[in-house]
Amino acid sequence: MATQTPFSDFDVTKLFNPTKLFQDIKFNGLNGFSGFDLEAVMAGQRRNIEAFTAASQAALEGLQTLAKRHAEMVRQSVDESNKAMKEMFAAGSPEEKAARQAELTKAAYERAVANTRELTQLVARSQNEAIDVLNKRVAEGLDEVKGFIAKTNGKARAA
Repeated sequence: MATQTPFSDFDVTKLFNPTKLFQDIKFNGLNGFSGFDLEAVMAGQRRNIEAFTAASQAALEGLQTLAKRHAEMVRQSVDESNKAMKEMFAAGSPEEKAARQAELTKAAYERAVANTRELTQLVARSQNEAIDVLNKRVAEGLDEVKGFIAKTNGKARAA
């Protein structure tokens, strides 16, 4: 015997029927707006998708650049650390070794700050490129909406 749940005979199409919705619109008018241009709306949506794709591509390229540069920095840091360790174990008085260690520590700190600054700038540049693509599309989309409204108002006045 199958178990019955309160939603066993629930039919979502009774709440929302997309076929009926599109039949009601009939594409000669949408809620009193004559001249509804479905092709123009679809073209706008295609441009939206293209803009999101371009923004994603810019973000991905920025991430790849960031990862590549970060790997170079890590490799350089390891090489410099190895060199510093060899210098630290070289012959010399304890005072000379302490002075050399202070110099190496200062240089390493300055490199770390410079590397962090560079990576931060790479992230900011990448984000700005992606955002610029989206901002441009939003502005174009708003212009398209204004054009649709002007076109609709022009047809309404002519009728």
